[in-house]
Amino acid sequence: MVIGGIAVIAHGVQRMTTDIDAVIEGGAATVEQVIAALRRHDIAPRIDDPVGFATTNLVLLARHRPTEVDLDLSFGWTAFEHGAIAACASTRYGRVVAPMAQVDDLLVFKAIAGRSRDIDDAVTLLTLYPFVDTRRVRQRVHELAELADSPELAQGLARILAAVAASGSPPRPAPRARPATPKRRRSGAPSKAKRPSKPKR
Repeated sequence: MVIGGIAVIAHGVQRMTTDIDAVIEGGAATVEQVIAALRRHDIAPRIDDPVGFATTNLVLLARHRPTEVDLDLSFGWTAFEHGAIAACASTRYGRVVAPMAQVDDLLVFKAIAGRSRDIDDAVTLLTLYPFVDTRRVRQRVHELAELADSPELAQGLARILAAVAASGSPPRPAPRARPATPKRRRSGAPSKAKRPSKPKR
């Protein structure tokens, strides 16, 4: 799943980026298998000990040789990352279609990173998508901060929300779905009993 600058641009933010950030499920493949798969597309590690670095930092640093575009590929082990990957949507970016993170999940990634560029991206996303469920974003950020035993990771979200509030266009609560109006049965028409739905496998 693509995250970072490209995903932000795909969601409508006008900015530049010179690299690609993506995440895969940590248990989907070993670092060596990922490196072998990338080499088939002319993408190779850009540091001397890519396996050791990826094992320690959960990030594989690579580069596309023909274009010299850098790729930072994270290995996601948390329930949040697995859920974000499952919820990603295929989105067109230029001439290709790639799996992109949803806006609310992208906000979580941005808040945890907490760099100035990430804060700016998140503020712009919240301006473009004011109905994002910020309560869910806050919950995910705090869960990740607790998991990492690093409460300071939640400071990025506080900065984002403060900047949005200062801009005068704070996020609005998501609109509530109207309850469906039950259809009235014609008088004298027999009612049909609903069969229990089969459990999803």
